[in-house]
Amino acid sequence: MRARHLVFSDIADRLTRSVEAAQDTVSEAFFEPVIRLGVTGLSRAGKTVFITSLVANLIDRGRMPQLAAAANGRIRTAYLQPQPDDTVPRFDYEAHLGALTSAEPRWPDSTRSVSELRLSLRVQPGGIVGAFSGPRTMHIDIIDYPGEWLLDLALLDKGYAEWAAETLGRLEKREVGAAFHALSLSTDAAARLDEPTAKSLATSFADYLRAAREAGFSDCTPGRFLLPGDLAGSPVLTFAPLPKPATSGRGTLWREMERRYEAYKRQVVKPFFRDHFSRIDRQVVLVDALGAIHSGPKATEDLRRAMAEILGAFRPGRNAFLSQLFLGKRVERILFAATKADHLHHRQHPRLTAIMEALVKDAKSRADFSGAQTAAMSIAAIRATVEESIEHDGRKIDCVRGTLMNGKQAAFFPGNLPEDPARLLGPAREGAEKWLDEDYQVMNFAPAHLTLKQGEGPPHIRLDKAAEFLLGDRL
Repeated sequence: MRARHLVFSDIADRLTRSVEAAQDTVSEAFFEPVIRLGVTGLSRAGKTVFITSLVANLIDRGRMPQLAAAANGRIRTAYLQPQPDDTVPRFDYEAHLGALTSAEPRWPDSTRSVSELRLSLRVQPGGIVGAFSGPRTMHIDIIDYPGEWLLDLALLDKGYAEWAAETLGRLEKREVGAAFHALSLSTDAAARLDEPTAKSLATSFADYLRAAREAGFSDCTPGRFLLPGDLAGSPVLTFAPLPKPATSGRGTLWREMERRYEAYKRQVVKPFFRDHFSRIDRQVVLVDALGAIHSGPKATEDLRRAMAEILGAFRPGRNAFLSQLFLGKRVERILFAATKADHLHHRQHPRLTAIMEALVKDAKSRADFSGAQTAAMSIAAIRATVEESIEHDGRKIDCVRGTLMNGKQAAFFPGNLPEDPARLLGPAREGAEKWLDEDYQVMNFAPAHLTLKQGEGPPHIRLDKAAEFLLGDRL
């Protein structure tokens, strides 16, 4: 009976989504079009800053010359409106902008869960239609969600045994995984379930995931172990990978870990994709490529693999659940943006972009194949530095200068990125322990003090170009 109920529930759910999709289509055709823009990225990629600066620069468009509709004046005005989803937290735009523009500017708090914001534009149509009609309203619904949740997509294709083996194989090669690896090897997975043991394993595994993220690694799934929210302490987050025992009867630790893993996929991962991800039209994936490079070859290779996993979400044909979920809908445009370009002199920006393109090459080709347009670029949603050249050992070095988190000013040279991305990605794929030619550095800059003129948003690097790719064709 339960199986039959689940089947009917799935059918009803798909029919409901079909009706909602048809209603959205009619609404957009006859009333006010809506673009649903997804913004994601892994930890410290700058999602909150990106959304805040994008909205501020669409409201005050003086720094957006590469957004054609802003440059030619077709965007008449922009304003915030109540979001359409009453059960989704609102992105706290005003508080985040206040943090960046205060007398003592600070970076806003990072993304902890899904949130949403609606920005409405009054746009004058171009061409013959525009000559005989007034401005129309275009809504941009921005959906902010953690990239760690998106990485969970890969779990839908894996059973517990496969996931556990892969995860243990990955963490045993990482120094930060030593404590949990030792605990997992000393645990008898064929023993009867003991809740304190399960809790101890889950706690140790979560500690490893946090340490791996701090060490610069990207693939730290399951994502809710890092951002548990109201699920903290629940059975659905009280599991961990274990070596498979020779036998695993009912009531054993292995069987319970397997059951909770499957519950996590069913009760946590699938609802996120059903309720939020499946409705996205455009997507930007923010990547702290400089941070991964600074952390070394292993972190860089881990980032490349994570990008491939993330792009799995944009080619649902491989997964029955996603194929039913999307019902023919596809994300139309995907932007991969390497953030913190202001940490480099502009002469190195093309090199950072080339590295970004190489990092996502495999995943990007799959997205292109599914019909989505893709692009890669290097950006800074808010510019925190200025450029300068200094003399060192008789030669000029291109640096950036900014305010450090301790309040002191510093000029900074992060190292020369190679012109050929293979100089980085080759050693990363081969498992090198460190870079041979360069010592790449990362500096943590505080946001600069902003004095904004009337009609200007915060200073940025290529945010207008990113907006043109993501939104320009619909404006």
